[in-house]
Amino acid sequence: MHKFHQLSATSLQGQPINFSDFEGRVVLIVNTASKCGFTYQYESLQALHNKYASQGLVILGFPCNQFGQQEPGDATQIEQGCLINFGVSFLMAAKVDVNGKHAHPVFRFLKSALPGFLTRKIKWNFTKFLIAADGTPIKRYAPFTKPEKLELTIQKALAQTKNAL
Repeated sequence: MHKFHQLSATSLQGQPINFSDFEGRVVLIVNTASKCGFTYQYESLQALHNKYASQGLVILGFPCNQFGQQEPGDATQIEQGCLINFGVSFLMAAKVDVNGKHAHPVFRFLKSALPGFLTRKIKWNFTKFLIAADGTPIKRYAPFTKPEKLELTIQKALAQTKNAL
């Protein structure tokens, strides 16, 4: 089992998320915030979820308040904001830190596997990480990269998964 699939998190509703459940599925992990200039990306992320979830894509959002205090709410406020404002139905984790000594293990792993430009640190909300079905991190995307720009890479990763079966 790949190290990625040994990780876990907690959902926004307080339920365990075992990454072993994602074996054989392509995963897109995004650190999110509801009061960020990139918050509009929720709509594009939801569109990718709607289009590719049935083909094996899992999108997992991790709310984070480390950048400009742009995710100040509690779990209920975050959930309501995502649902009401953006119609989000993809999986959302509980609020986490992505940098520093309290960084969630998922982000410690991803930053180690896919260091950013000049530094491993995540620089802002809506940094995206694409992980292959076997758990191998494929690519890290900057916050300004719109989710729809990932579509071709997602399609290729899903096709590789299909061919491997």
